[in-house]
Amino acid sequence: MTPAAPPRPAGRPAILVIDGHVDAGRALLVPRGELVRGCTLVLAESLAALPAGIDRVDLDMGDVVFMDTAGLQFLDLLGGYSHRQSVPATATNWRGQPLRVLELAGLDTTDPLHATAHRPERRPADRAAPADRAAPADRAAPAAPAAPAERLHVLQEEVDQLRRAIASRPVIDQARGVLMALHACTSEEAWHILREASQLSNTKLRTVAAAVTAGAASNGPPPSAEVRAALRTALGRLGL
Repeated sequence: MTPAAPPRPAGRPAILVIDGHVDAGRALLVPRGELVRGCTLVLAESLAALPAGIDRVDLDMGDVVFMDTAGLQFLDLLGGYSHRQSVPATATNWRGQPLRVLELAGLDTTDPLHATAHRPERRPADRAAPADRAAPADRAAPAAPAAPAERLHVLQEEVDQLRRAIASRPVIDQARGVLMALHACTSEEAWHILREASQLSNTKLRTVAAAVTAGAASNGPPPSAEVRAALRTALGRLGL
């Protein structure tokens, strides 16, 4: 078993790190972080560092937490490597927001390298009929699938929304820490408490998190009555 990823040069931001190893001719790479601008360079370095004689390359994408349209270039690079080297490659175990991006792009969320979710193989019966067998004029034509440009526009809009959500991470992480300390709950439980309190009080998640964090400070203002009631309900449902 040998390492499969090169060390990251000092000073490079750790937007994406690819760990991995090679065992019996199989390279298992584990990207961690975000598939954003620059991610293809990190992948190219990792692929270039693989030893000769690799039989297959598998990427476990479970630790990728965010992806924008640069992630599609990441997949194109991996697919191109697989084709040029005649080595099977997979990219599986997608989760969370990156999984949603694959759906919007019309890709197979199980393994986007091998198929697309909205591009079924065309059967002979689907081909255009001869002129003497044309469909009746009163038969409704099937709706045309969304154009790639339209899907990418929707994808970019959602990515922009999620970027704004990610900007709220610091205060949300602080609020989770406060709840964990106050109620001896796990990080996942703290997340569910914040999210449920947001829904119950019809208050933005960031606003709830900021109220929890501010209220924990010395002489800090308490959350509003609506948020306090929602937090009590969320805590009660978890038995805390």
